Amino acid sequence: MPYQWLPPDLADSETRHLRLWPYRSLPRRGFVWFIGGTSALITLPLLAVLGSPVLWGLLPFLVMAVAGIWFALQRSYQDAEIIEDLTLSPAQVTLTRQGPRKQRAEWSANPHWVRVELHETGGPVPQYVTLRGGPRPVEIGAFLSEEERVALSSELRAAFADQRR
Repeated sequence: MPYQWLPPDLADSETRHLRLWPYRSLPRRGFVWFIGGTSALITLPLLAVLGSPVLWGLLPFLVMAVAGIWFALQRSYQDAEIIEDLTLSPAQVTLTRQGPRKQRAEWSANPHWVRVELHETGGPVPQYVTLRGGPRPVEIGAFLSEEERVALSSELRAAFADQRR
């Protein structure tokens, strides 16, 4: 799953940390193979026109196609650089979201009043998970799949229940 509970600090064993990140279906190594394979397959038809002026007419368009794919995949990687960190201590719960292009947002509240809500419908995505109890409700894990959000909501409820004891 693209989230994990981090081990507790030795100095503060009551604080729990959760880190969430989006799933990446094409890892960097696969990106290199995909661009290499695409380049090889696109240049294969050029073998028939080697030595003719047609090659110079086709070559710029093929280079632009590979460059366009490269740019689109790099932009996708940059847009998916999202990390959400949830810190749950007896005194305060803090959710920090570091988004693409250095965007940062932070939310904090008293953990005693925070409720984990799972909205089956009505949110931007099905099985939408929010934390309510601070200055405003805040979403968590919107980039996860539906099954992962359901599992996350139950794990968060259990973590908050343990913290209140």
